[in-house]
Amino acid sequence: MKIMIASDIHGSAFWCRKMLEAYERENADKLLLLGDILYHGPRNDLPDEYAPKEVINMLNPLRDKILCVRGNCDTEVDQMVLDFPVLADYAYIVSGKT
Repeated sequence: MKIMIASDIHGSAFWCRKMLEAYERENADKLLLLGDILYHGPRNDLPDEYAPKEVINMLNPLRDKILCVRGNCDTEVDQMVLDFPVLADYAYIVSGKT
């Protein structure tokens, strides 16, 4: 199984598009997101093309391909708009290995 790992999109439609282009180009089976998906956080500047709703619309169709863990800028509210689980304190088991 080929897994692409990415993190810290922070609501940037620009970087989400770049990430999904790489995901398709690499023909990965799963996309593992390591948090900080929609919100930029109070200490960070707005990222390029800050558009969380657009990021939601790009990621939700891939709900069956995404594995996601919560980052420090993610909240329970994010889970209300994302169609895939944003998990905390979990281990993924792939092919019988953690």
